[in-house]
Amino acid sequence: MLERKFTSFIENFLLEEPNKILLVNGARQIGKSYLIRYVGQKLFQHFVEINLQEDKEGDQVFADVHTTDDLYMRLSNYYSKPLGDESDTLVFLDEIQSYPHLMTMLKFLNQERRYRFIASGSQLGIALSETPSVPLGSVTIEQMYPLDFEEFLWATGIGKEWINDIRNHFTRELPLDESTHNILLKRFQYYLLVGGLPEAINNYLADRNMVRVRQTHRDIHNLYRIDASQYDEEHKLKIRKIYDLIPSNLENKKKRIVYKNIENKNGKTFSDYADEFEYLTNSGVALEVSAISNPRFPLAESEQKKLVKLYLNDVGLLTYLLYELNVNAVLQDIKSINLGTVYESVVAQELTAHGFKLYYYDNKKKGEVDFLIDDHHHLTALPLEIKSGKDYTEHSALTNFLETPDYGINRAVVFSNEREIFKKKGVTYFPIYYCMFLQNEHRDEAVILPELAMPQVVAPSKPPATKKNPKR
Repeated sequence: MLERKFTSFIENFLLEEPNKILLVNGARQIGKSYLIRYVGQKLFQHFVEINLQEDKEGDQVFADVHTTDDLYMRLSNYYSKPLGDESDTLVFLDEIQSYPHLMTMLKFLNQERRYRFIASGSQLGIALSETPSVPLGSVTIEQMYPLDFEEFLWATGIGKEWINDIRNHFTRELPLDESTHNILLKRFQYYLLVGGLPEAINNYLADRNMVRVRQTHRDIHNLYRIDASQYDEEHKLKIRKIYDLIPSNLENKKKRIVYKNIENKNGKTFSDYADEFEYLTNSGVALEVSAISNPRFPLAESEQKKLVKLYLNDVGLLTYLLYELNVNAVLQDIKSINLGTVYESVVAQELTAHGFKLYYYDNKKKGEVDFLIDDHHHLTALPLEIKSGKDYTEHSALTNFLETPDYGINRAVVFSNEREIFKKKGVTYFPIYYCMFLQNEHRDEAVILPELAMPQVVAPSKPPATKKNPKR
C-alpha cells in the first residue's frame, strides 16, 4: 500500500468530527476510494461501499431514493449483514455527484445520526453548484491530489527520518552534501517520468517497466477526456479541445491559453469558456494559474481571469504526452530539450497539493514571473522562478519585479538543479527538490486568539452639585 498523508486526515476526521460528513473531492484515479476503504474497514465493524456511478450505469437501485427511510431500506438490502449504528457502521457513497439528490439528503442523514457517512466524487464542485439545496453546515469538503514528491520518496524507499533531516537543511537554508544531492535529483527526475498517480507508481515499483507506466498514463489521460462526455455536444468538444491544448500551450513562450485557438475564432475571451474551465479545474484534471499584474497581499484581490494558464494535474501525464517512452529527454542533459515546462508543471502540482492558490506575474513592461503565492507569515506575496538549465541566475523579469518600489516585495526564490544555496539581491537560490517543503503555513493548525480582557465596569461619578443662585 502506498503511504499517503491524506490517510491520517481521514482517520482524524472520522474519530474527532462526529457532527459532519466528509466529502472528498479530486480527479479520478488518484486513490480516493482506496484510502477511504482502507480507513473505513480499519475503524468500523461494518463498512458499506456503494459506487453510485456504477449504480447509475447499472441497476439504478438508488436512482429514485428521495427520503432517508428509502435509503436505509435499500442499504439493508444492499448489505448482506445486519448493520449497527453510527458507532460501528460507516457508509461510503462513492462518486456521489452521479446522484445530486443524494447530496441534498446528506444534511438529513447527518441530523438523524443513524450511521456515519462519508462520500467522494470527481466533480463535487460542479455537482454542488447544480444542487438546489447545498447541505452547508453538515459537510466538510476536502480536496485530494496525486502523490506529491515527498510521498513518492516514501514509496521508493526514502525514510521519513532522512527526509526530516533534509527538511531541516531547507529550513536552515543549508545545501546537502554532493552524494545526497545527486540521489534526490535522480529521484526527482524519476518523479517527472512516473508522476503521482497511484497505478503508475505501483507499476513502476513492480518492475521499473516504463512501458507499463506509460500505458497507465495513456489510459488515464483518455479517461479524463472521456469524462467530459456527460455534457452536451457543444460543451464536450470545447472541454476536450482545451484539455488537449494544455501541453502545446505550455510549450509556448507565454504558456497561457490563447482563446482564439480553442474554436479557431477571433475575439474569444475567458468568459466565453468559463464553464469549460470550471469543469477542468473542479474535476481536478487541470490546475489553473491566474495572472497578477499589480501584486498586493492577498493576491486574490488582484486576480485577473482574462489571462489564464492551465497545467495538467500530474507531471507524469505531461512527460508521457511530450516524450512518450524516451526517458532520456528527462534523465540526460540534452541541449535540444528544454525541461522548463516540465519543471513548472511539477512545482504547480506541489504548490497546489500543499494548499496554495496559484498565480503568476504578468506585466507588459516588466515581464513575467512563473508563480506568485501568498506568504501569510510576512503578509506579502512571494515570487517563485523555476529554472531547468544552467542560466538559472538570469531572470530579468524577476529582477524588475523586486526593483519595483510600489510592490514592497524584497524577497524571491529561484529553484534550479544546482546544489548550492545562496542569496543575491533579495533572491534565494534553492535546489529544485526543495520545492516539496513549501507549505501553506499553519493551514491545518489551530490558531487561538488571545483572550479578550473584560472591561472594568466603573460606576459613573456624580457630577458636582451646582450651587443655586441665591435669591436676591
